[in-house]
Amino acid sequence: MRLQTLFITLLLALVCGRAGAQGAATWIWYPGDFEIWLSNKVQARRVERDVAWPPFWRLYSHQPQVNFTRQVDLVEPEDIDVSVEGTYNVAIDGRFVHGDQRHIRVPAGKHTLNVQAYNPASPPAVLVQGKTIRSDASWTVGPRPGMPAAGSPVHAAHWNFDTPDNPPSRYRLATREARPATVRREAHAVLVDFGAETTGFVKLKNLTGSGRVTLYYGESREEALSEAGAETLDTFTLAHHHGDFTAPTSRAMRYVNIRLDGGLRVGDVALLYEYLPVAHRGSFRSSDAELNRIWDVAQRTLELNTREFFIDGVKRDHWVWSGDAVQAYLMNYYAFFDGDTVKRTTWALRGADPVDMHINTILDYSLYWFIGIRDYYQYTGDDEFVKTIYPRMVSLMDFVLARRDADGMLEGQPGDWVFVDWADMPKDGELTVIQLLFARSLDAMADCAALAHDEAKAATYRRLATELKAKIRAAFWDPRRQVFIHGRKDGKTNPLVTRHPNMFALLFGYLDDTQAAAVRRNVLMSDDVPKITTPYMRFYELAALAESGQQAYVTHQIKDYWGGMLRAGATCFWEQYDPNVQGAARYAMYGKPFGMSLCHAWGASPLYLLGKYYLGVKPTQPGYAAYVVEPDLGGLQWIEGKVPTPHGDIAVFADTQRIRVTAVAGAGVLRFTSTTTPRSADGAIRHVADDRYEMTLEGGKTYVVERTD
Repeated sequence: MRLQTLFITLLLALVCGRAGAQGAATWIWYPGDFEIWLSNKVQARRVERDVAWPPFWRLYSHQPQVNFTRQVDLVEPEDIDVSVEGTYNVAIDGRFVHGDQRHIRVPAGKHTLNVQAYNPASPPAVLVQGKTIRSDASWTVGPRPGMPAAGSPVHAAHWNFDTPDNPPSRYRLATREARPATVRREAHAVLVDFGAETTGFVKLKNLTGSGRVTLYYGESREEALSEAGAETLDTFTLAHHHGDFTAPTSRAMRYVNIRLDGGLRVGDVALLYEYLPVAHRGSFRSSDAELNRIWDVAQRTLELNTREFFIDGVKRDHWVWSGDAVQAYLMNYYAFFDGDTVKRTTWALRGADPVDMHINTILDYSLYWFIGIRDYYQYTGDDEFVKTIYPRMVSLMDFVLARRDADGMLEGQPGDWVFVDWADMPKDGELTVIQLLFARSLDAMADCAALAHDEAKAATYRRLATELKAKIRAAFWDPRRQVFIHGRKDGKTNPLVTRHPNMFALLFGYLDDTQAAAVRRNVLMSDDVPKITTPYMRFYELAALAESGQQAYVTHQIKDYWGGMLRAGATCFWEQYDPNVQGAARYAMYGKPFGMSLCHAWGASPLYLLGKYYLGVKPTQPGYAAYVVEPDLGGLQWIEGKVPTPHGDIAVFADTQRIRVTAVAGAGVLRFTSTTTPRSADGAIRHVADDRYEMTLEGGKTYVVERTD
């Protein structure tokens, strides 16, 4: 009998969900609520000098009332501790618990537990701790006890809040003290240089006296010294202060210019560096020292912009933008493999229903959002997240489909911002690049609908994608010039050739071999087509070229563009870089002398390019159930590094004579070229065609191939 009781207890623990299976309860809430609430707080922090500047798009709110439900079957009575963020009641089998609702005894037998919580200030959240009854993902949530709004039950969301004194509403990023690189003192002024871009709370040590202190922050020295032009500043008035003083708001900077009234004296200056702890799992080194430096600075750029969410820039805007985020996701898969931040950002961008505008008001940013979810599944294999967010995918796609024109294409409607890029080109009418992104988003929706077992919608989305691709080819492919043209307005085509639609068509695999070669030659590798000056679109341009085997050309482009920023003094990568602009004029943007962000997430794209197309690691089935390793030197003498996966890190080394790969679990395949017959003592090599070869990889094993490339 004791063994039977033990077995039942263990079985109940297993069905409690992931947190319960680990033996600990966790705070739970309605999916998306914590992320929406937190993103509102984060994005409202933006300031221009001393003026608050919240986002200009619609901000959604969390649900103020949520019911948390759990079915239990207890062998014996069980005591549970209940912690709730908000006003709440607890019911067992529909009957309220009276008296102490913090410590409750649940009788033996089958019961329905319900916690109804109301909290307009922060998301209603619940922590239930018992021997077998624990709050975790197995609980369902909805507007009424045990009754989801519609369709299948909605399961509770959670993250890493696991104790009563650490509820979601108290979430803060970590901090640690950092010292300046240099400090220059003058009468009533201190100029501090932290040596590189950073973010956090300036700490004035041994500050004494009375008066006003003003902190002028600068990503450049020129910005910090420009009291009239610095984008961010803080001013404080102190009376009879003695001791340390820490600025209450986190700011981005490399320099801070501290101006003090005559009645104030400061001893030392430090920074409480504010950060999200992430594991630096990805790595890259090569025979080219500049390329190695580019990797390091790219990783620092992404780290600074990986916070509560993937934000665009630590100084400006400090907002969550979909176009920026979808690139940060891909860089992250080759640097940190932090799936939690991807999910938080995806929820925050989407907000709640009903939908009445595009994400960030930008037509193309709605399309990127769908694509980002499909990418997340491919890298992580996390189908549960896709199923949870799928209803909001459907409602956003319904909004997008309702805004098609008579030709079944998308063009900007009143209230829409068609962004594409900071480029001087027409953006009204049916832009080819928008239609290509639309087709890609329909492909993503079809795949996600299939995961959610919504076969009818999966078939519809796939049909719409196929039909749209045919329309794009018929309307915008110029067979004489062998390029995609810019677009069409009011039935009249615009023959302008830009890089944007051509690079996306190449990247998405929408061209045959002849067309792909023509696009590379006539557009992407041609000096006759206007250059792209933002890292944002250089990301896609170089990815498209690398996807089609042009790594040697891409190497030159990375060194020229990102290396150019380093030679100009960058310690993180910028929002925009034009090598023709010199001196402090480089920092100007949006009509302001220091308006440009010098630490912008979309500047970190070498992480993705070098990890995927040089180390050559990518999943071919979701979650790296199958993957390929296809190293490409790209004109370098040697490369080595690690690529993170859900099963561990894949290590790769390659030079002209040798390849060494340490594999992880999954169906791995090493692909490579060799001008002579390669050999290996670690596995069988298959000759595929011409000078191409393959080898099967088994998890945990290291393989060495001798070859001549």
